[in-house]
Amino acid sequence: MVKHISDRVGVMYLGNMVEFASSNELYDNPLHPYTKALMSAIPIPDPKEEKKKTRIPIEGEIPSPVNPKPGCRFAARCRYATDLCRSETPKLEEIEKGHFVACHRVKEI
Repeated sequence: MVKHISDRVGVMYLGNMVEFASSNELYDNPLHPYTKALMSAIPIPDPKEEKKKTRIPIEGEIPSPVNPKPGCRFAARCRYATDLCRSETPKLEEIEKGHFVACHRVKEI
């Protein structure tokens, strides 16, 4: 529904913006690991196609939003996290025209 009623979409994790783009760009080309996992959870109305779909699980405990650890708030649950992710908060940067992502590893994954 969000894709059809919004021109642009921002994805937040524990109060931090992790991705921002036009709705079509975000749904067609999610770049942040959290956004990719969210998009993989969207149900497909065709049962045959739904069974073929691969979901990206998000594992681990949700960190405290009241007392967050340093670094990326998604790092504790991200399969791509490095020491840099756990120590330094990534800035929201324009990766493609009009497509902003806060992830140290976005260009590698």
